[in-house]
Amino acid sequence: MDADTVNRELSIARKAIGWWQRQGWIESDPTIGIERRPAPPGRTKALAEEQIAALWWLDVSLREKTFWKMLYESTTRADEVLCPNVEDLYPQDKRGRITAKGGAIEWIHWQSGTAQLLPRLIARRTRGPLFLTDRKAPAGTPTLDVCSEAGRARLSYRRAEEIFEENTRLLANPLASPEDIEGLNGWTLHRLRHSALTHDAEGGTSTPMLLARSRHASVRSLERYARPGVDAVARHVAERDPAARRKR
Repeated sequence: MDADTVNRELSIARKAIGWWQRQGWIESDPTIGIERRPAPPGRTKALAEEQIAALWWLDVSLREKTFWKMLYESTTRADEVLCPNVEDLYPQDKRGRITAKGGAIEWIHWQSGTAQLLPRLIARRTRGPLFLTDRKAPAGTPTLDVCSEAGRARLSYRRAEEIFEENTRLLANPLASPEDIEGLNGWTLHRLRHSALTHDAEGGTSTPMLLARSRHASVRSLERYARPGVDAVARHVAERDPAARRKR
């Protein structure tokens, strides 16, 4: 297993062991001596702002446009963007409630791009999952994941990831021919969120605000996102070029 998985499982095990010890079920901690593995540096690269702009021009459904916009503008994890219901949204305040990682109730905030699309996506629905599948919900789908008004189920993370990857293959491989595109990979939803946080950092957003926006627990976990991209470094160098300053 990779380092992140090992460290996560070790942390979960130790929390359980601590509780078992408080109950008097066991006396010692069997994980003593097991070290956390050093996590490798993040390899995900942020998309350039021109690539993000090209994403908004793709000919996709209203659902995808809204989902991608909300994910990027809110810098929220993709699975969390899929979890709110219509009744959890406060469109006039450009925010909504979600169930975050670990089960906590959190707030996400979006901007005008999402705000303009949401009314069209919601239409006349008053409750039920915000992002729905294209087809009727199959028998056995949990009631909480079905819209009683539309009869369709909540869009799954797996399907949302597939749709995003398929639609971004040409953007990810601009030199490929349409005939070869099926064998190539597109972008991931995580990369879209990663890019939003990186662009925030490049724009001068403070570390406390980045932590609040991303809802990361520590600065260390945020480091992989707060790395300026090639274009941002190029702008930084150009803006501080003595020759450019003299011209101004």
